[in-house]
Amino acid sequence: MTSVLEWEATSNPVKENRAGIIGKAVDRYEGPLKVTGTAPYAYEVTPPSPAAYGVMVSATIARGRIAAIDAAAAEASPGVLLVWSHENVPEQGPRPPLYDFFTPFPRPALQSDRVYFFGQQVAVVVADTLENAQAGADLVKVTYEADSQAVDFHAHRHEATEPDSPPEFQLGNREMGDFAAGFAAAPVRIDDVWRTPLQNHCQMEPCAATAWWEGDHLTVHCSVQTVRRNQIALAATLQIPPENVRVLTRYVGGGFGGKSAFYEDTVLASLAARALGRPVKVAFSRQQMMHGTIHRPATEQRVRLGATPDGRLTALSLMTTTHCDRRGFFTEFSSLFVRNLYAAPNRLTGHSVVKLDLPVAGALRAPGEASGTLSLEVAMDELAEKLGIDPVELRIRNEPEADPETGKPFSIRQLVRCMREGAQLFGWDKRNPKPGQVRDGRWMVGLGMAAAIRGNILFPASASFTVDADGVITVRQGMTDIGTGAYTVLAQIAAETLGVPLGDVRVEIGDSELPPAPGSGGQFGAASAGSAALAAGMNLRKAIAELASNDPASPLFGGPAGQVTFQDGVVAIANRSERLADLVRRAAPDGLTAMGEVSPAADSGDWSSHTYGAHYVEVGVDTVTGEVRTRRMLGVFAAGRIINRKTARSQLTGGMIWGVSSALTEGNLVDPRYGSLINQDLAGYMVPVQADIGEVEAIMLDEVDDKANPMGIKGVGELGISGAGAAVANAIYNACGARVRDYPITPDKILAALG
Repeated sequence: MTSVLEWEATSNPVKENRAGIIGKAVDRYEGPLKVTGTAPYAYEVTPPSPAAYGVMVSATIARGRIAAIDAAAAEASPGVLLVWSHENVPEQGPRPPLYDFFTPFPRPALQSDRVYFFGQQVAVVVADTLENAQAGADLVKVTYEADSQAVDFHAHRHEATEPDSPPEFQLGNREMGDFAAGFAAAPVRIDDVWRTPLQNHCQMEPCAATAWWEGDHLTVHCSVQTVRRNQIALAATLQIPPENVRVLTRYVGGGFGGKSAFYEDTVLASLAARALGRPVKVAFSRQQMMHGTIHRPATEQRVRLGATPDGRLTALSLMTTTHCDRRGFFTEFSSLFVRNLYAAPNRLTGHSVVKLDLPVAGALRAPGEASGTLSLEVAMDELAEKLGIDPVELRIRNEPEADPETGKPFSIRQLVRCMREGAQLFGWDKRNPKPGQVRDGRWMVGLGMAAAIRGNILFPASASFTVDADGVITVRQGMTDIGTGAYTVLAQIAAETLGVPLGDVRVEIGDSELPPAPGSGGQFGAASAGSAALAAGMNLRKAIAELASNDPASPLFGGPAGQVTFQDGVVAIANRSERLADLVRRAAPDGLTAMGEVSPAADSGDWSSHTYGAHYVEVGVDTVTGEVRTRRMLGVFAAGRIINRKTARSQLTGGMIWGVSSALTEGNLVDPRYGSLINQDLAGYMVPVQADIGEVEAIMLDEVDDKANPMGIKGVGELGISGAGAAVANAIYNACGARVRDYPITPDKILAALG
């Protein structure tokens, strides 16, 4: 038997980063199922018996109460099985008075006669077919008593107060040095205000659930980004033990933070299935998705920069005002990243919140950085012009040696390398710093750049690996894949760790009965789930090696287990070898299973850990129509070890394209009469299509952050959007001289800026 010390000293194939499958551009594990339409999403799951269908009824006022509900016609409608409102819905666990969207608290549906926002679900009709349920829902008559409402963010800007969020979120004001004095004394100053609009997630798959009961045990397939947390919250809502609830979310058609928790569809499907004794399906319509799920709140951001004539920042401030719903405390933390990005001795950051009668505010891809960089990185461009310094050089001159506010050393920081390599590859040296100097026919052409930063997080996670008598490795983990590639990277880690072909790996995720993992979001998924998978793989590797060295029938018998190698489905010591399947079939015919887990290291708080990038954009601006076209985009990123270059690039370029959307088209206006969103579907909510985006490329630097986690990997899902929109805005200014600080930068705003 090998000692623990001896085993730990043996090679780790993943950490070695040898020329294996880690880092390769591997096709998606579940790709064939998705492109052939055979991957069952939540609403498409086939239940054990014919399902009934639920359709929800949404409120048409922003604030008030339900005075009366007339459901008689709906109840008499063909095929209708039940109609529920606050008057007769089954009892559920109470929602706390002030809540966080991400905390696993009870989330009751149809809780009371109070209406808190337009689009709140106020009733549900369940029928034998979807068509009958929709017809019944159309017959429900709701009478409201409306209260005075506050739905205009800018009109109520003066009502902003300190965030209600817990102190550990650190969203309140933070000052270092004396910002007011430093800013007043600065020879060169920038003081401007930027505004970003309310935004929706617009996932391809709407929120939906299919639920059924077996005795007192519930099985529910729903479209959520996390498994265990939602299992706990749903159990608390239904007032049953968590072990009686099984949540499955094997395929998710996009999340972006909007599916971090479940909505009324999951609760009502579960309750109705229990009441009717048959499976029930409930889904949001696209219009209900716009109002009934969370959104990125609007912001107003004041940036103040003070600098010396040689470009050294002496004062730096970003103060954000945002909004949230009256019962929540989510804050779009657009100022947080500033605390880690640039050096300056006098600093002031913070947030304030306006409570409005709007749908619930919550996280949307890169909450904080996505909106915050739209102001700061444009302000840096303005400062560079004022100083007569190249924008890249200005940022490099303000590169900190350690975290600017905590003084902690960086785990690894390659921001300067990202900017320099990006500038060289993009041809930044050809940029004319004077706006409006480059023409291509009627188009004015400009270049812009911006830096990118996004925090790095590791959450506790666990996983199990099993090898069966055929030598097949099965990975089991309560992880989710929202389109980011979790299935694939877990398969790659398993194949690399156990030395088997990728085709000999099976991945089972998205099930609350599997070892818990944090799920997808905040670009922590790959690092957390992957590190736990590595631990499970190494433990299984140890068990297999010991099995071989202790099996008299094995050619490896008597050899040191710590020297067993794994490659191409073969285990070996020097010139002695046998196939993994033969070993397991003979010595452990029932298979071997090993668990693994990960949690933040004891010294993880000693380091400042982030991901970084640099965006470069070329745009054309039609000064007659105000139209903007992105011609080419380049992003260079440093985000730890890259497990799969294909899925990572897809995430990064997707984020970059979303940055274009945030800069040019995306936003939702509120109708002040009703508190409703004006853009209520994918036809009216403007996001880029293929023809809107020119050449896009993402380059990932070689990097292994050994302080981040056992694998040295980080996330990329939110890094790509951070700073991308600012680079577009800066390119527009370089093209035509229009500086628009109210996003999105639409043609009318450009024409107005041009006079």
